[in-house]
Amino acid sequence: MTNSSSSNYRGIGNTGEDLVAQWLKSTGWTILHRQWSCRWGEIDIIAEYVGKQQSEVQIRFVEVKTRSRGNWDRGGRDAITEQKKEKICRTAQMFLAEYADKVNYQCQFDVAIVQYCSRDRLHKNLTHGSLSLPKASDRMITSLMTAEYEFTLQDYIQGAFEFN
Repeated sequence: MTNSSSSNYRGIGNTGEDLVAQWLKSTGWTILHRQWSCRWGEIDIIAEYVGKQQSEVQIRFVEVKTRSRGNWDRGGRDAITEQKKEKICRTAQMFLAEYADKVNYQCQFDVAIVQYCSRDRLHKNLTHGSLSLPKASDRMITSLMTAEYEFTLQDYIQGAFEFN
C-alpha cells in the first residue's frame, strides 16, 4: 500500500465535505461558508435553514470526518474530543461575533461521518467476490464517486455536542 501525501488527504477531506454540503443543500439548507476559519480554528461547514417564519432560522456548525474503511478512530467519532469540541465552540463564537445578525438563531453542532474506499479496491473486492455486504447497522445516507474513490455519508449526528 502506498502512503498518501498530506495534499491527497486534504483532497480526500475536501471531497468528503463536498458530499456533505451537497446533501445538506438537497435537504433545504443553504451553505453559508466552507472551511470558515479564525485564529481559534476552522469549521468545515456552516449552514442555515430558514423556516416559514423568521423565528425558525437555524444555524448548523458541521464537523466532517472523512475516513477510510477500517480506520482506528471509529470513522472519526473518537476524533471529536473535549478539546476539539471547545475549539469548534470558540470558533463558532467568533463566527457569531462577526455575523451578529445570526447570534439569536438556534445554533447546533453536528458531525458528519464520511467513509471512502478506493475504486481499485472496490473493483478488486467485487471481482473476487470478497466484498462484505453492509450490516443492518451500517447506514448510507448518500454517496459520491470520483475517478479514484467512492465516498459515502455514513452518519449525520445532529446535536452531537452543545455550546460550552
